[in-house]
Amino acid sequence: MTAPLYNKEILRLAASVADRPRLASSCATAERRSPTCGSRVIIDINVDDDGRVTEFGQEVRACALGQASAVLLGRGIIGRSAPEILVTANVLRAFLAAESDDPSEWPGLDIFAPARPHRARHASILLAFDAAAEAAQRASR
Repeated sequence: MTAPLYNKEILRLAASVADRPRLASSCATAERRSPTCGSRVIIDINVDDDGRVTEFGQEVRACALGQASAVLLGRGIIGRSAPEILVTANVLRAFLAAESDDPSEWPGLDIFAPARPHRARHASILLAFDAAAEAAQRASR
């Protein structure tokens, strides 16, 4: 038997997405949209002199999977560098595509295992991490 795509943990996370409002002022902002489902994420980031994230805000208009992913991003992004965020996005992408059994060391990403056979849902799950990687890279320049 396969696990349900939308489980209690994903729905609980999705309900808490408003915990990280956009920043009034940021070093960089990035926006990503999913052409498949229309989900959209805007990420604001501030970094220190070493390029590590010090502040993070977001606006999320996505399905429960995209919202849950954005919450997990927000819980672990402070102190991370652009390369670390990009590596996590790429490892998560490979995990979703069943190219790897490792969802990354980022806490909580294993909850997306039931989404692996649902390729159309992958873009929404990856939106926040892809936008954060882009924003962190811009902020670190």
